[in-house]
Amino acid sequence: MIPFEYLTPGTLAEAVAMLVPDDPDVRPVGGGTAIMLMMKAGVLRPTQLISLRQVEPTYRAIAVNEKGELRIGGMATLASLERSELVKKGWPVLTRTFRALSNIRVRNVATIGGNLAHSDPHMDMPPILSALGARVIVTGPQGNRQIAVEDLCTGYYETALASNELISEVIVPPQNNRRAVYFKVTTRAAHDWPALGVAVALQFEDNVIRDINLFVGAATDRPTRLREAAKQLNGSELDDITLKRAGEAAMNELSIVSDQHGTAAYKKHLLGVYLGRAVRAAVSQ
Repeated sequence: MIPFEYLTPGTLAEAVAMLVPDDPDVRPVGGGTAIMLMMKAGVLRPTQLISLRQVEPTYRAIAVNEKGELRIGGMATLASLERSELVKKGWPVLTRTFRALSNIRVRNVATIGGNLAHSDPHMDMPPILSALGARVIVTGPQGNRQIAVEDLCTGYYETALASNELISEVIVPPQNNRRAVYFKVTTRAAHDWPALGVAVALQFEDNVIRDINLFVGAATDRPTRLREAAKQLNGSELDDITLKRAGEAAMNELSIVSDQHGTAAYKKHLLGVYLGRAVRAAVSQ
């Protein structure tokens, strides 16, 4: 590991000002879980790390605004979100997802902003936040802008963020009467990296599925909306035939990639099976 400077700005504005747009070796760091692994592996050799741990406490806050939206500071840890009564009451699917995300040591230090900015396609949060219609507030030298979580990840470890922008807040719309689940399929322990992740959010009335959002993770290079599968399900009654058709549509509409967690054929089979299970689980919530 080569020597590097470790800077500790006291405000988010100071942190943004320290970022160098044209220098990829100057990196922000939140909890540091991903960056330290990349540095140990030799794939990242920063000259400067800009710590966000001492920025204003407001960027660690978890609150619900007057619109009923969940507003999460970008530096809020995953463990604080897991324990939050506000999240548990209004967005129980997030609480369930956090409990199976990595392990408690990681969740104690990893931040929601860093988790999303890392853009590993195997991450659990991007698919379920996309299904819930969440968006991020991004802060840069020119001020703030908003990006839908669905549009944030653009490829393997790539995002729509500029190199001098930081995720300062995550906003999740009220879940209200929408039912939601996140399923992940791992080859080992439940908290391991998934071979497949399926996120579902829907409304269910009179045995009819309405307004359904379907996203898949881990099988593709970014969280991907399942549009054709959603068309099969939207406005339909919940039955085995419809779920089978939706699973087949999902398998056919994606370009699935092989990796160390499973071959493309294996992941495609998993998707055909687990899509229906995820929809049934969402309905039962």
